[in-house]
Amino acid sequence: MSYILPLWTPPSLVISARSDLFPVRRVHCVAKNYDDHIREMGGDPKKVKPKFFSKSAHAVVSGTDKVSVEYPRATSNLHYEVELVVALGKDAEIFGYGIGIDFTKRDLQNIAKEGGMPWDTAKNFTGAAAVSQITSIADCNEILEGEITLSVNGEMKQKGDLSQMIYNVKEIMQHLDGYDELLPGDIIFTGTPAGVGAVVKGDVMDCTLKGLPDFQVSLV
Repeated sequence: MSYILPLWTPPSLVISARSDLFPVRRVHCVAKNYDDHIREMGGDPKKVKPKFFSKSAHAVVSGTDKVSVEYPRATSNLHYEVELVVALGKDAEIFGYGIGIDFTKRDLQNIAKEGGMPWDTAKNFTGAAAVSQITSIADCNEILEGEITLSVNGEMKQKGDLSQMIYNVKEIMQHLDGYDELLPGDIIFTGTPAGVGAVVKGDVMDCTLKGLPDFQVSLV
């Protein structure tokens, strides 16, 4: 069988200290998984059940310690959200971890919320998922806690700890698998602490997560 178009290279992530790549199948994202972020978005943590949305694998922009992301179309209010990213390998078990920025067109998201519509145009676009290199669980062990931060142009904006997540990684995986079978190559954005805000072209975001290499994202 032949195809009418040349097949494209699947999106992939760099694996720390290895020459082979991690192919990305699907991108799962957890909405509102830290109490302080729920409050800053006007919600009540006591009423939160795990909610999910997805991004296309082709929304992923990846690298090692530094990547550049183009400021996207159709927004004047682009927000950053730093997160632990979990990569699933053989048998959909945890292969490794990385740092990600879930970018959101907040103005379009607000319009969608007001109209009771999906968040697709606000969350799923080229460059919407910036992801660092993946460190295998064999090299960093299971990550259950640790400080996670994001600064913009040297000014700290987000600072939290993975232990503050309402739903931990294993609970997130159980909930997701209840909706649809998790598969090798899936990655999961696990939610963000408080302090999200807008960035503009030229801004530089530095991200840290205890136990993982630092990650820098430049908006161009």
